[in-house]
Amino acid sequence: MEHTDKPLRHKWRLTPFRTIILGFAGVILVGAVLLMLPVSSQAGVVTPFKDALFTATSAVCVTGLVVRDTASYWSVFGQAIILLLIQIGGLGVITVAASFALLSGRKISLVQRSTMQEAITAPKMGGIVRLTGFILKMTVIFEAAGALAMLPVFLKQFGAKGIWKAVFHSVSAFCNAGFDVMGTTDAPYSSLTSFVTHPLVNVTVMLLIIIGGIGFLTWDDVKTNKHHLSRYRMQSKVILVTSAVLIVVPAVFFFFYDFAKLPLAERIWSSLFQAVTPRTAGFNTADISQMSGAGKGVIIVLMLVGGSPGSTAGGMKTTTLAVLVANALCVFRRKEDPNLFGRRLESGTVRNAATILLLYVVLCVGGGITISIAEGLPVGTCLFEAASAVGTVGLTLGITPGLGAVSQAVLIVLMFFGRVGGLTLIYAALSGKKRINSKLPQERITVG
Repeated sequence: MEHTDKPLRHKWRLTPFRTIILGFAGVILVGAVLLMLPVSSQAGVVTPFKDALFTATSAVCVTGLVVRDTASYWSVFGQAIILLLIQIGGLGVITVAASFALLSGRKISLVQRSTMQEAITAPKMGGIVRLTGFILKMTVIFEAAGALAMLPVFLKQFGAKGIWKAVFHSVSAFCNAGFDVMGTTDAPYSSLTSFVTHPLVNVTVMLLIIIGGIGFLTWDDVKTNKHHLSRYRMQSKVILVTSAVLIVVPAVFFFFYDFAKLPLAERIWSSLFQAVTPRTAGFNTADISQMSGAGKGVIIVLMLVGGSPGSTAGGMKTTTLAVLVANALCVFRRKEDPNLFGRRLESGTVRNAATILLLYVVLCVGGGITISIAEGLPVGTCLFEAASAVGTVGLTLGITPGLGAVSQAVLIVLMFFGRVGGLTLIYAALSGKKRINSKLPQERITVG
């Protein structure tokens, strides 16, 4: 009797990372099918699948890039579908699913808790159900407050339609989506340019973007420790300081350079708003295409950095930038370990940060070059669009609606990657692989 020792095949398992990816992909496909329905468009026609898929991906990935003007093309039903996709994408598919389970009184299993932990990048599994309930409650409070704040302005200008506009823009801003319903048939894709000097709209939208982008764990820190900053987690301190720097420095640059010729009030509001929105909201109150090359370059950097971990925002995250800066300072000072706020950083954290930076740069440059070749457009313009997609921002120089199928497919992939996260995709692909503990011989290599 012959015995053949066949290696056991690795069984495919639904890990938390794979669950997150499949969850986002499933919601996108369902959203695309709903947007294809005649009832979703104002003209009552079937929307081509590629346009519906692009819009659904942009909504779930809270990006804001569109090939059809949201206000003038989609019906109220279509806009409601888009808003629902934005809400699901902003909170995260897993968080929304867990919220329904909590509201229905169902128990959350250990596997589900582990998936929830990965979805909101919580440091530990303990208290994850309480944190999810807190996220849901605070989301409702912030979005309702934002809608109520903008309601008087929109009611005065649009009548009863202002109610829907207030709700839509509040959810879109809080989820860092950048979708707007301000365009018309004669003036599509207008975003918030007509409110460039309106203090209430500017302040409300900027606050919603910032609050949504600093992360759920930071909210928890603020709620627990109030004004006692010394008690905050190191991550929360890094997020708050880095976010403040990434708002103030670009705002000063725009004030003295790109918007220097505007009247003072418009200059101040334009500078502040265009400093906040690239991370990663996608609204604009100024014509981005008319900004200087340097200004567009600053926006590209801000779009790639994005928001913070466990937030409604995308991008490579503020913490990634902070870790890379801390590591660079460590090298300059010839110190052994990088540190932030008196805490030493793990070497694995630094490696992850470097990997994420490389992934985003490769995707942005690769996507931009691919679009440039496919469309025959300047590389700089295409890089801006690629950065907007992979950073899930939604700002555009006006070329997205006219892009061909290949370029749209590139942007869809970049948006999906930017929302799900590079490391999540890699972990999902490699999860279940055995770790090799043996090490190869070491040898020095010169860098720099």
